[in-house]
Amino acid sequence: MAKQDYYEVLGVARDASEADIKKAYRQKAKELHPDRNPDDRKRAEEDFKRVAEAYEVLSDAQKRAQYDRYGHAGPDQGFTFGDTDFRRAREAYREFGFGGFDNLFDLFFRQGAAQTAADRRRGAAGESIEYRLRITLEDAARGTKMTLTVPRLAACPACAGTGMEPGSKKKACSACKGRGQIEHRQQSFLGSFINISTCPECEGHGEIVEDPCHKCHGQGRVKEKSKISITVPAGVDTGSRLRLRDQGNAGVGGGPNGDLFIVIEIIPHPQFRREGPDIHSRVTASYPQAALGTKLKVETLWGEETVSIPSGTQPGTVFRLRNKGMPSIHGLNGKGDHFVEVTIDVPAKLTAKQRQVVEELAKSFEATK
Repeated sequence: MAKQDYYEVLGVARDASEADIKKAYRQKAKELHPDRNPDDRKRAEEDFKRVAEAYEVLSDAQKRAQYDRYGHAGPDQGFTFGDTDFRRAREAYREFGFGGFDNLFDLFFRQGAAQTAADRRRGAAGESIEYRLRITLEDAARGTKMTLTVPRLAACPACAGTGMEPGSKKKACSACKGRGQIEHRQQSFLGSFINISTCPECEGHGEIVEDPCHKCHGQGRVKEKSKISITVPAGVDTGSRLRLRDQGNAGVGGGPNGDLFIVIEIIPHPQFRREGPDIHSRVTASYPQAALGTKLKVETLWGEETVSIPSGTQPGTVFRLRNKGMPSIHGLNGKGDHFVEVTIDVPAKLTAKQRQVVEELAKSFEATK
């Protein structure tokens, strides 16, 4: 099914301000709260994911510009939008003051807060991390393989990620009675809410380690610089994101790893300018070459090409080299084109003989008027 337009999802105009977008997101989040949709929870869950995804894109100036230009292919360049991408939505929701976003997220995607403590005891998922990768335009055109050194949190080797010294045990948290959460009932203009927060004593695990690991101090994770091999597909552009599952921070207590997101940034090229799938460059011709016609060598991303310059070519004339631009990241529609603009080289100084020839040419032009 095709994705719905993000502006339609939030119910705002395409020229909506940042404040309008945030206001619309706030209203939609209220409408989709589980307490207001007890009979249609599944629909509210799906609608909420669409609203959060739309806000994630439209509240970010760069992603919004890409979306306005390329549609849904712009912000993610064909890569999956995951649940971990709701960072900006979380931040905005917290500002509204009617309950933590994470609690609402739990209600939608973990089937209620009653399971949260058990989930945490089974192990918390590691955080997803982001790595910005600068590559050349040539690498973006052909695709490339490389090995990155990525700082991340790995499972502690001393305790195998348990956070405990060998032989140590855990005991039930006295503050939350082993539930991992503390409930607070509050009233708001939307009605009565139960605000469920993570227990500060056990950090939501429901248990406390008696003898923490000496190396990781009970965290179960340590910092490391990991070597990770990646394949960058041909056709990526600045802002493209590659998702490497399970390559993020290690989980806690045996939980799954987070994901690693590689955000692409293309290094500006000294000769070429990219516009979507197309490449633009310039070639210089002398006045005699432009007047009489010639053949010029032109550099492209795929090697040298010959451009035929017909006689009488004017400054600013653009020639098109088909299929010499960027490939599609989706592997469809072949490549874009390479457009070459001709500039005319006017010499700053002339020899006596050159001046004489030019003056005679000028007189012949005057005679033909």
